[in-house]
Amino acid sequence: MSESFDLDVNGVSYPVTAEQGKNLLSVIREDVGLTGTKEGCDDCECGACMVLLDGQPVNSCSYLAVQAQGRTVITIEGVMQGEEMHALQRNLLEAGGVQCGFCTPGMIMSAHALLDRETNPTSEDVKIGLSGNLCRCTGYAKILEAVEKTAAE
Repeated sequence: MSESFDLDVNGVSYPVTAEQGKNLLSVIREDVGLTGTKEGCDDCECGACMVLLDGQPVNSCSYLAVQAQGRTVITIEGVMQGEEMHALQRNLLEAGGVQCGFCTPGMIMSAHALLDRETNPTSEDVKIGLSGNLCRCTGYAKILEAVEKTAAE
């Protein structure tokens, strides 16, 4: 059974019609057309599909799209400030915290949520804030460095 509703993504209202069991990740990628959010494990284990829902990080692969009605969704595309990269994005690039880049959108979304709720996180806070995100390339040190640098700015 399909349901029609408006989905607020990055401050834009998108009219969508989705099966009640369709996940938010699929609607964002297929119906809204924003492909920055990645599908990794499809089992809430890797964090590649992380988006912010009313400011809280959620794995969009396991969150039903219909549940996002009336709520605010922010994807990696919504993090940029106009044509300028967000400090998290810039610092990740400068620190070398990006290799294959597949985990990067989810890492940024989790770090963004952390920095929104904790302006001066400890190293342990950053590790906990990113604990739902897996990276198979960087070894995490440069990612943690970039998040801590962003917090210090």
